[in-house]
Amino acid sequence: MLSSLGPDGFARLRENPERLREVNVEVEAMGVEVIEQYALLGPYDFLNILDAPDEATVAKVVTNLAARGTLKSVTLTAVPIEEYINNLKD
Repeated sequence: MLSSLGPDGFARLRENPERLREVNVEVEAMGVEVIEQYALLGPYDFLNILDAPDEATVAKVVTNLAARGTLKSVTLTAVPIEEYINNLKD
């Protein structure tokens, strides 16, 4: 998941940098594991590598986070290379 913070998101983060970890706990409570997280320089502010049981669960997380009005996100489904290669062989 790539995400960009809005002005309110940056203000909250400046006031409480630990908010990033608090949000991770909330995301995990919705059934999604936060594998890795990176701060980015460029058009997106964060890259979050997540593991979820299905797309519906990710949609729930994205909707709940976006409803706060502090961020916008783009989600991408990733397929491990070995799985991708094996699927091509079938």
